Amino acid sequence: MTDVWAAVPVKEFTGAKQRLSAMLSPALREILAATMLEDVLSALSGATRLAGILVNTADPRAADLARRYGARVVTEGARDGHTGAVLGMARVLAAEGRGALLTVPGDIPRVTAAEIDTVVSSCPDAPSFTIVPAHDELGSNAILCAPPLVMPLRFGDDSYFPHLATARRLGMEPAIVRLPGIGLDIDHPADLRALLRAKPRVPTRTLALLEGLGL
Repeated sequence: MTDVWAAVPVKEFTGAKQRLSAMLSPALREILAATMLEDVLSALSGATRLAGILVNTADPRAADLARRYGARVVTEGARDGHTGAVLGMARVLAAEGRGALLTVPGDIPRVTAAEIDTVVSSCPDAPSFTIVPAHDELGSNAILCAPPLVMPLRFGDDSYFPHLATARRLGMEPAIVRLPGIGLDIDHPADLRALLRAKPRVPTRTLALLEGLGL
């Protein structure tokens, strides 16, 4: 698969990760969100099978960080939630005639460049749908759509099986790839604990931050 663009929706850092409020102050949650995003951008920029990186955000700090990693920044649907932001990027890429969209969230700090390349390598010929589930098989942590608007997407806490059903209804058998780094998104205190005890311990900015906080 060639001409695959990574697409990362990024909410504004202010008020980020409120479900971690029992463990972290608002200021620390903002720092955590930015640090996780940098880990994701670092992995994407190190992947060898991507044509480019697109970040959809209305946050100027996130936009600056994205540009430092060579990403293009757009704002179409940036404040329309995760689903709206991904749709905005899919429309941009489809209008440009790009081959595929690989959307990943900005809160999977264990992701590696090798995992990104694995997902791209696993993509069947278009039209096709490839998915990496969350570790609990509820969320959809990475989705590769070839072409970008091949099917409607709807993200949320229980999106994995609905996405499989939609793809099959449209005549595509999903390619399912399970990867530990992409599979661990950080939303709840239990996710932070899972990150800290994960083996092997992948050295990331996020892990260094959490260890520095004594968590």
